[in-house]
Amino acid sequence: MKRRDVLFAAAAIFVIWQITAMIVSMSILPTPLTVLVVFFNELQNGLFTHFAVSLWRVTAGMLLSVLVAAPAGLVIGGSKRLNRIFSPIIYLLYPIPKVVFVPVVILFLGIGDTSKIMIMFLILFFQIVVLVRDQASGIAPQLIQSLQSLGAGRRALFRFVYLPASLPAILTALRQSIGTAVAVLYITELSATKYGLGYYIYYRGSTLLDYPSMYAGVIAMSLLGLGMYFSVDWLERKWCTWKFVS
Repeated sequence: MKRRDVLFAAAAIFVIWQITAMIVSMSILPTPLTVLVVFFNELQNGLFTHFAVSLWRVTAGMLLSVLVAAPAGLVIGGSKRLNRIFSPIIYLLYPIPKVVFVPVVILFLGIGDTSKIMIMFLILFFQIVVLVRDQASGIAPQLIQSLQSLGAGRRALFRFVYLPASLPAILTALRQSIGTAVAVLYITELSATKYGLGYYIYYRGSTLLDYPSMYAGVIAMSLLGLGMYFSVDWLERKWCTWKFVS
């Protein structure tokens, strides 16, 4: 997507927000200009710290999920026997909304960063495993056999065939899961913590009734999700160059 199109979309959202705020004319919906002024002021009064904490939590969860789920998906997809064993388990667990595990994870791991990171991990793990498994199992058997005839072992196959072929699936899974991961992060930060954008938004809006600051927090969380989404796009252009060759 071109940068110009993104800027036009942001400008359109800004105009719609401004018109809606003028029509509503209530304190619960301040104008975007008011919110932007508060946003930059709040960056120096703690908002940046909350942003950094939330960024750490969701990034750690994403990295952990890739390090665990990508190899698991490659191994399962590369072995018919393992695929036959684990597919029923994945079939049962994948459709379950992972948000239902939030209270369970908190009970076992407490209210610290570990539980929040584990929730991010659960959300992303199954997305990556399923897509990588399907991608790995869909590789043409003739290609595998021809490489094996040249002396390629299992390690070489995973490194030079399965991993490059599955890399787009890994990035697609990350892109699809970012919105859900950030939404669940907000839920986990609503209580039992003093840091994070979820806490900031809830405290400013529901406790202090400081609506401009609340919307500033919403903008910060939106930038968090957008930044991660664009980062995945950048990685795809860098690592999967063959997809963009015309």
